[in-house]
Amino acid sequence: MKMDYSKYREDDPTQENLRRRLTPLQYEVTQEDGTEAPFDNAFWDEKRPGIYVDVVSGEPLFSSRDKYDSGSGWPSFVRPLEPENLVEREDLRHGMRRTEARSRGANSHLGHVFGDGPQPTGLRYCINSAALRFIPLEDMEREGYGEYLARFAGEREED
Repeated sequence: MKMDYSKYREDDPTQENLRRRLTPLQYEVTQEDGTEAPFDNAFWDEKRPGIYVDVVSGEPLFSSRDKYDSGSGWPSFVRPLEPENLVEREDLRHGMRRTEARSRGANSHLGHVFGDGPQPTGLRYCINSAALRFIPLEDMEREGYGEYLARFAGEREED
């Protein structure tokens, strides 16, 4: 089922509005393809169950069930929660060949995808915390993400 996440966006998604709504770091990461510091960001060591959504649009992107400690200092995931909400494209910046991950609806820069992750996918979605908003399990229904609760069956908020 394709949900409309426009309700999570501001009515005026202009750059001026985004500058007012986002922190300077969130704006730099999502709109200017920036990168935050490793081990000094909001979610690299977040362990609570829940989902991660695009800070700009609210699109569901990743689940804590697919998060792991990659040792990189950034939140890392083995797969997206909703693959259709991500766009991957070649990134040749900084003298490297990488795969950039962006959100489909808001075109937010999220981070990069690498082929050095654990099974079952072998992928590592290395994502900037500044591009994400974390929705804890206990808030998912109230925040409009109740359709994902079944994926956490048997988990408690404090696990």
